[in-house]
Amino acid sequence: MDKEHTCCVTGHRDIPVEKISYVQDQLYQELLQAIQDGYTHFVSGFASGVDLIFAGIVAELKPEYPITLEAAIPYPGRMSTPDREFQRLLKGCDILKAHMEQYSKSCYTVRNRYMVDCSTLVIAVYDGRKSGGTAATIRYARQAKRVVREVKL
Repeated sequence: MDKEHTCCVTGHRDIPVEKISYVQDQLYQELLQAIQDGYTHFVSGFASGVDLIFAGIVAELKPEYPITLEAAIPYPGRMSTPDREFQRLLKGCDILKAHMEQYSKSCYTVRNRYMVDCSTLVIAVYDGRKSGGTAATIRYARQAKRVVREVKL
């Protein structure tokens, strides 16, 4: 995997029901654009909401394009979730990495920084709130001089 061709996603877990199809459409367009721009490796944190929608679209596009999907898991226990969509998408990943040995308050931050550090493009689905993991990841990505493409909620 080379950073120049790697794209990750950040976004909220709690997408309002009436905005889910909008988010799906926007992420699909962003992913097609990223593929056109030469991105071939896509990293998702596999949280509910935006991360799983993103991973699902990458999985859907894999048969058509020479792209790979990586699951950046904050800690191994997260993989035992009973969420069927999570488990289905996890099976389709080309790379699976757990970023801490066990849960801690910082495990999501460690995972998010890894995703930004290994990418040149960050797609962010963001509603403007100033606190939380998505806001912190966007700030970190901008400080790290990554390209951030925002999908406004």
